[in-house]
Amino acid sequence: MSDGNTRRNRKRTKTSKRYKVRYDRILGAVLLLAAVAMVISSCVNSCSSTPADDNAVSTEAAATTTAPQSTIVDNLKPTDGSTPGIIQTKPTKEEEDVTKYTSEVHPFEDTYKGDLVLINSDHMYQFPEGDTDIVTFFDHMDKSCYSVCDLVTKLDSTALSHLDALMQGFIAEGNENDITVIGGYRTLEEQNDKYNSGLSGFSGGYTDYHSARTFDLGIFPKDGSSSGYYSSFGNYSWIDEHASDFGFIVRYPEGKESYTGERARTYTYRYVGLPHAVYIKQNGLCLEEYLEELKDHRSSNPLEITAGNDLYNVYYVPAEKNGNTEVPVPKDQTYTVSGDNSGGFIVSALMN
Repeated sequence: MSDGNTRRNRKRTKTSKRYKVRYDRILGAVLLLAAVAMVISSCVNSCSSTPADDNAVSTEAAATTTAPQSTIVDNLKPTDGSTPGIIQTKPTKEEEDVTKYTSEVHPFEDTYKGDLVLINSDHMYQFPEGDTDIVTFFDHMDKSCYSVCDLVTKLDSTALSHLDALMQGFIAEGNENDITVIGGYRTLEEQNDKYNSGLSGFSGGYTDYHSARTFDLGIFPKDGSSSGYYSSFGNYSWIDEHASDFGFIVRYPEGKESYTGERARTYTYRYVGLPHAVYIKQNGLCLEEYLEELKDHRSSNPLEITAGNDLYNVYYVPAEKNGNTEVPVPKDQTYTVSGDNSGGFIVSALMN
């Protein structure tokens, strides 16, 4: 009995061991199959991805890369003076103005001086010292080209020299020497005398003749056939057509009476200089209209004027009433500054 039991127990032990080994093999096979399935699934997903997905993955990978890749572009040297590796930003308008302009200090009294001073019933001339260099026609004019009515009529020396040049051009065209200056600068007392005698509607201080840049012309042919105030007709039209090229405008043009406060007349000219005379002529303006238009143009948006072969930038600067004004002027261009006799300055810069 004991031997039988022993054999049965041994048999059960062997059977138990055999079954245990089979379970391990089954478990290993299952794990192996699971791993193979995962590999196959990964390959299928990779093969089925679209080009867009590939690009997205590539872009994402590039975005997470922190070390920059050196290329030939990194070794190029800029030709504009900029620093390699630094983004160059375009300067603002204000920054450009800082580099283009410096400043010139003017007291408010300087608004009373200059070729563009406005004088009419609303703007009294202040007779500032140093505004003009007044000389007599007779002693300083080119008498071979035109005449003057007397020995005492006067004008600013700059305006007179430009009038000489205008009349020299007129004579060079083959015209006769029959233009005569019949009126010019008036003092305060002279204007009051005209006003009190009824010869003028403006009392002293309110006429453009005070500027010493305004004058009247007459036509007096040598044969005595006719005489009278200048007007643009026949050969004489050359003067009106070219006056602006020498810095002159018709001071009281037709149709501008509501601006000037004076009746229109063809024979009264005013020196304002270049390029202002050209712009006024081309655009059919009077002096009052031109100065008002300039108030819309500052150094950041100047009015561009072409006069002959020259380009000018013109702009307005409001004056400080109580103290000095820092007027922006160009660093590298020739320029002039004129007061307007109404609270501001006009800067004219030659750009070429």
